[in-house]
Amino acid sequence: MASAPLLLVEDTPSLQLVYESVLKAAGYEVTTAGTAAAGLAMFRTQKPAVVLLDLMLPDRDGLDLLQDMLAVKPDAHVIVITANGSINKAVAAMRAGAHEFLVKPIDEQRFLNAVQNAVTDAHTDTADTPETRPETPPPGEFIGASVVMGQVYDKIRSVARSMATVFITGESGTGKELCAQAVHDLSNRRNGPFVPLNCGAIPSELLESEVFGHVKGSFTGAISDKPGAAASADGGTLFLDEICELDLNLQTKLLRFLQTSTIQPVGATRPRKVNVRIVCATNRDPLQAVRRGQFREDLYYRLHVVPIHMPPLRERGEDVNVIATEALLRFAREEGRAFTTLGEDVRALFRDLDWPGNVRQLLNAIRHVVVLNDGTTVTRAMLPAELLETQTAEAVAPAPGSPEPMTLDGLVGRPLAEVERMLIEATIALHGGSIPKAARVLDVSPSTLYRKIESWRGAGKA
Repeated sequence: MASAPLLLVEDTPSLQLVYESVLKAAGYEVTTAGTAAAGLAMFRTQKPAVVLLDLMLPDRDGLDLLQDMLAVKPDAHVIVITANGSINKAVAAMRAGAHEFLVKPIDEQRFLNAVQNAVTDAHTDTADTPETRPETPPPGEFIGASVVMGQVYDKIRSVARSMATVFITGESGTGKELCAQAVHDLSNRRNGPFVPLNCGAIPSELLESEVFGHVKGSFTGAISDKPGAAASADGGTLFLDEICELDLNLQTKLLRFLQTSTIQPVGATRPRKVNVRIVCATNRDPLQAVRRGQFREDLYYRLHVVPIHMPPLRERGEDVNVIATEALLRFAREEGRAFTTLGEDVRALFRDLDWPGNVRQLLNAIRHVVVLNDGTTVTRAMLPAELLETQTAEAVAPAPGSPEPMTLDGLVGRPLAEVERMLIEATIALHGGSIPKAARVLDVSPSTLYRKIESWRGAGKA
């Protein structure tokens, strides 16, 4: 229970009465205000740890009031309440420092859960002062202590206990799924399931079934009922990776799911309620996808509540060698090798490399070294040849034989599919065969390019 009264700022008398009675029935003390002016005056006097704040107030914008409250008491846990048509305002409030947001009409249990989480967090923050706070390790399975990653860790810890949707961005291989798992593991849902689903790796015609499930006989091949990822994640967290690859039709159904918390499996006649927290990720710029009409704007604002950006490995300084050493020791144990350290020239090289594949590429390189070599220290000569070639390629101009730039005259009159293939193949060649690099330039996910390449190979065999 709260050690001090909660402050409720709500201008509608009937809603004020409902919220107050629900909170008091749950054992909370509550003080109420019907205007921004009265709410700020009470806040300055009482300095409550938890505030419930309606963003639509008659005398002042609730977002401005939130910022004034946090200026007085930065560690206040403010739960903002908004109407369904003002989600973007709630998102702005979360970015300004709100702890959680609730959309009217509010489910009573959801309301009490949000309050309890805020009260628990406020109590934890009070007990855990900077003077008494121990040195905390990185959350989840993260390795590294760079400044940029410290900011990511702080954000993960801050948002974990909230029900707010987390939107993770970053290049392929930066650890977006590790981030999602850490958010889940630190949340109040940690004992529930964590269900990852890669939206870019599933054919669009099967994706609806994978997300929402299907019933037996609903389509050819549906030989039994199948619960989708949303039902499997009931009581836990659903992680939607490569969210920008979702088909527009499925985006509409996902939006309805977020608004109603109900799912309807393919072929089912009745929807069912589920309790799921959404964490999503993409290696693309989601706002750019909105501008291009590839991603629904209303879905973007529903999902992009708390953004977390995973920095690329090249921006993490000495973290690259910390991760490499940890992986070296682990792989050496698995393979029965004697490796314990990296040579100084290797450490310097690792700090300088661009690492287009990020941590995934680094782990691949270390595994290569351990499998093919032995000793106590990793030397430069043991590294994969392509890693050293990458460093050389970054320092020189394109070699002779690089693809000529395509001109409009050379493309006019060709089928669109052929032009697309020429562009993709030329971009991959220009970047030394690196599909992740080409994907970044073309602003698509690497999985999209892999699927297209596989389809071309299949067509060639046919």
